[in-house]
Amino acid sequence: MYARRSGLIIGFHGCDLKVRDGIVNGSIPLLKAKNNPWDWLGHGVYFWENNPVRALDFAIEQSKRRHPSIINPAVLGAVMDLGYCLDLMDMENIILVKESFKALEESFKLADNKKLPENTNPSKAGDLLFRTLDCLVINSLHVEQDKVRPFDSVKGVFTEGEPIYHKAGFKEKSHIQICIRNPDCIKGYFIPRQKTRP
Repeated sequence: MYARRSGLIIGFHGCDLKVRDGIVNGSIPLLKAKNNPWDWLGHGVYFWENNPVRALDFAIEQSKRRHPSIINPAVLGAVMDLGYCLDLMDMENIILVKESFKALEESFKLADNKKLPENTNPSKAGDLLFRTLDCLVINSLHVEQDKVRPFDSVKGVFTEGEPIYHKAGFKEKSHIQICIRNPDCIKGYFIPRQKTRP
């Protein structure tokens, strides 16, 4: 009943400068949805809510990889309406995701005890960066929802990175992330302005 999110929000997408400029000038019509099996919120286009600094940080991290998809890190701003949203800060939606996991777990057991994927971190440190299980569960939920009404977007909070001080409950890269599944949720793009006051 309350899954419809009203009002516009601002999101930021870390990308290559050519992609940012191509989207803004219209030579690239749409951002490509990510379909990686490890994406935290399932398949779609990812944004950091109200966090251009984290989006740039992500783009810089990507540019340092062995085969980078980002050469010149940049940030693209977007104005969005989340529409029918699977908000993972909403208890009702958390219950939906738990039920999706149980159904998926049961189907894997019936398939000759096939093993579910796991969320992992290749560096074996803190954060589970490869969310293969979460991605599968959320995508499965969308398949189930398609029979009723598909979600337009997914929104979740992630505590990521090192504690900001000794025994802190806050981490340096914590953020709210949004996955847009329905491209019509994106109402417009912009190049973020730099701060003019200190």
